[in-house]
Amino acid sequence: MPKRSKQNLKILLRHSAIQRRVKAMAAQITRDFRGEHLHLIGVLKGASIFLSDLVRQIRLDVSLDFMAVSSYGKGHQSSGQVRLTKDLDTSIEGLNVILVEDILDTGLTLSYLFRVLQQRKPRTLRIAALLDKPERRIKQVKADYIGFQIPNEFVVGYGLDYAEHYRNLKDVCILSPPPE
Repeated sequence: MPKRSKQNLKILLRHSAIQRRVKAMAAQITRDFRGEHLHLIGVLKGASIFLSDLVRQIRLDVSLDFMAVSSYGKGHQSSGQVRLTKDLDTSIEGLNVILVEDILDTGLTLSYLFRVLQQRKPRTLRIAALLDKPERRIKQVKADYIGFQIPNEFVVGYGLDYAEHYRNLKDVCILSPPPE
């Protein structure tokens, strides 16, 4: 972690609270898909830690795949343009799919990915987001499973980054002042 920024972090969500909420989300998913196979798609890189914790708590037959998109570059403002940089390895046709994302912010990324995945004919397609920041929504996207609704702050940790830093923090923290 860059030394100069360590003092600019304020804990928003403690690791223990995150773990409790992930466990509750997994229990709901297990109930919703009882007895069925489930295919989780993690959005790289941010959702990797959330996905790892979530999948270990789901009590079903689960398979995984990953997608990667680019919309932020190395800054903190979305460019508004979303492009796919890593596609799925296998077909999702006929599968129960949950798209797993770290944060639902403007909705641009999830709206794009939802459209792409819907065209591939999954049996069901739902969204799980650890964080929901509704104040910044541009595209109306609704997650089926939400960990926490958060204020309009720039957050890092638990997979979320700023220019590839802070992903390894156990807590979700507000980075202030926000990066320019």
